[in-house]
Formats: sequence, structure tokens, C-alpha cells
Amino acid sequence: MHVLSSVSVSPNTSGLPGISELDNIVGALLTIGLVASLAGLVISAIVWAIGNHSVNPVLAGRGKTGVLVAFIAAALTGGAVTLINFFAGAGSHL
Repeated sequence: MHVLSSVSVSPNTSGLPGISELDNIVGALLTIGLVASLAGLVISAIVWAIGNHSVNPVLAGRGKTGVLVAFIAAALTGGAVTLINFFAGAGSHL
């Protein structure tokens, strides 16, 4: 009976061609996500202000929700690399 030795494989940046281009694309997507979060924040703040000014609680509530969603989206987008690195590190210890 032959027992296999332990496997040791880790991510690398030289295994496939085009990894640097993929890295640039993902960086651009992160930028787009942050810009979209900023746009959502501005639009939601405007909706919130209009809702408060026109005494429309539904519109004001939607604006508040949009502001919260924009903040969460920005936090997740900005921290995506850190979150992925954390969970990749945690997964490597399983």
C-alpha cells in the first residue's frame, strides 16, 4: 500500500500568461466599484434631502437606505483585497 506524501501547492503569478493583465483588469473593476459607490452615495443623499424637504417619509427612507448601501458597498469594495487575503490565509490552515 502506497501512501501519498502531502501536497504543497500555493498561488503564483507566473503559472499562466496574462496574469498581470488580469491583475490590471481587477484593479480597474475595483476603481469602477468605488466610483459607483460614490455616485450612489451622492444620488441617495440628494433623494434623502428631497424627501426630507418635501415631507415625504418614503422618499427620505429610500435615500437613507441608499446611503447605507453605498457605504457598505464602498467598504466591501475597498476592503476586498484584505478580505480575500484573510480568508485565503484562513483556508490555507484548514
